[in-house]
Amino acid sequence: MKSNTKKIVLEFLIGIIALKSLAGPIGRPNIVFILADDLGWSDTTLYGNTKYYQTPNLERLAKRGMLYTRAYAASPLCSPTRASLMTGQSPARIGITGADGHLPEVRMKETVQAKAPPWIKTLSCVGATRLDTNYYTLAKALKADGYATGHFGKWHLGPEPYSPLQQGFDVDLPHWSGPGPAGSYVAPWKFPVKLHFLPRTPEEHIEDRMADEAVKWMDANKDHPFFLNYWQFSVHAPFNAKPALIEKYRQTMDPNDPQHSPTYAAMVESMDDAVGTLLNEIDRLGIADHTILVFFSDNGGNMYDHVDGTTPTSNRPLRGGKATVYEGGVREPCIVAWPGLTKPGSRNDTVIQSEDFFPTFVKLLGLKTPPGQIFDGVNIGDTFTGKPLDRQAIFTYFPHSPPIVPDVLPPAVSVVAGDWKLIRIFYDGDNGEHAYRLYNLKEDIGERNNLATAQPERVKQLDALIDTFLADTKAVTPKPNPAYDPRAKAPPVKPKKNPAPKKNPAPKPVTPGNQRLKMEGASDQGV
Repeated sequence: MKSNTKKIVLEFLIGIIALKSLAGPIGRPNIVFILADDLGWSDTTLYGNTKYYQTPNLERLAKRGMLYTRAYAASPLCSPTRASLMTGQSPARIGITGADGHLPEVRMKETVQAKAPPWIKTLSCVGATRLDTNYYTLAKALKADGYATGHFGKWHLGPEPYSPLQQGFDVDLPHWSGPGPAGSYVAPWKFPVKLHFLPRTPEEHIEDRMADEAVKWMDANKDHPFFLNYWQFSVHAPFNAKPALIEKYRQTMDPNDPQHSPTYAAMVESMDDAVGTLLNEIDRLGIADHTILVFFSDNGGNMYDHVDGTTPTSNRPLRGGKATVYEGGVREPCIVAWPGLTKPGSRNDTVIQSEDFFPTFVKLLGLKTPPGQIFDGVNIGDTFTGKPLDRQAIFTYFPHSPPIVPDVLPPAVSVVAGDWKLIRIFYDGDNGEHAYRLYNLKEDIGERNNLATAQPERVKQLDALIDTFLADTKAVTPKPNPAYDPRAKAPPVKPKKNPAPKKNPAPKPVTPGNQRLKMEGASDQGV
């Protein structure tokens, strides 16, 4: 008994020492949170799934901390995941379930669509388009604790009066509410004149500029704790990049590799370069020993648009991608480097999700939150030291069905518990019942073998968890389409042409009016 007591006391003291050491000479650690846009789990060299893309700076960051192999975005689209990062809550609770933060219509609550064509079984949800400023965000909590707070890059949770400046940030650059960079990545950009955000050189890359601006801000705030929220524009559409980088990758492309877009590869490199710029400055300032670094992505890779005669990327071995609840849509690259806690160069297979970061910062940094603050995420601090996480399951709620996405499902919700994943497809079964897909992710990471029929009891158990989740979050859920007629036929869809690229093809010019941007302006999903 005495030995157990001594062990507990020793572990407690070690924990206190670790927390004090990570705080550094200024008392509290800095936080640099880097969020990529549309970067898939297979789009980096971190997991050994690409031979084409190059991400040496992400590897450099991984050597400083812990690489998570099973990190999940809260949603397969960007705005919901971003809202979950800011609030620590599920999109199901918030009501932001579509990528709609750029739309002019202000919708603060989620609803269900009024009607649908007779060949569709389910009425999808219509998500909120703004993050309500009543939420107590991560930025507000850190600002209240004395942190300087700066947001750089993409936001996509609403323009003024719902911009970062109303959500707890002192600085927001370029103060842009669009779904991607204005016009293109390479200048000339097309940001509104009122933003006064102009390129310094004729062909400046937006990610080079954003990283430089973030570096200047860190330098100005190096003498007190800061929270740098660098949400990269990369690697979202529009698909263009530095010409020299495109040419570099065109020389090494293999048309037999599912990842062979030289433009996309060049975009990945520019994204990685920006990470390197931040790491270099942190080292130069001598603040690495008291700066927490997080790298994450908001959803899976884009596998339905077309560039260089192919799709932007491939999420193999994962199934699906952006805008699907399959693993390719929600499993993300993730690194946490927390000095004094995470072991440099370590890997962790624990299931974590984007909602977890806010409650983790609250617990480990002692941040104050208002009475009754709700978190759907949990503190993942135990995983930093290799301990198991006390959580039953995570959930992905996506009550939409973007028609432009291959392998897309009707409105669905999924649960991951250990090695098992169940997808409930709302009202898509026989006689208006739900349909189910059950996968063992340990044995079937590609989600090809549906075990729902073979294991009805497991389906029942996991589906009960989904019921509890939907009730707890008070989610607005899809409904059966009263106009559904099984005899009705959807009009034929003209397939997109996707010709195989010739060897080392010349890159096609990409304009601001490309198909991707048209899609976002016309679709409520804004994908």
